[in-house]
Amino acid sequence: MAIFPFILLNNKTLKQNKVLINHEKIHLRQQLELLIVFFYIWYFTEYFIHFIRFKNRRKAYMNISFEKEAYYFEKDLNYIEKRNFFSFLKFLN
Repeated sequence: MAIFPFILLNNKTLKQNKVLINHEKIHLRQQLELLIVFFYIWYFTEYFIHFIRFKNRRKAYMNISFEKEAYYFEKDLNYIEKRNFFSFLKFLN
């Protein structure tokens, strides 16, 4: 889990998982762009809307634009360097 400026892991061995760390770094960048507090407002608003739409927690989570971007690019370990501001907007439904 990424809570600016930290990445919280429930197991120290996860530090070695470059894909997971990259996923969370993408979230840290998203949080910075939206001045942290607006990220969380947007995140939970999207989650709530998708939860009403799908009536399924996992589907709601997977349809959040921030998550879509992070999952899509998590394996591209150079993505952060080339990422444009507000790239998550491309992933809005």
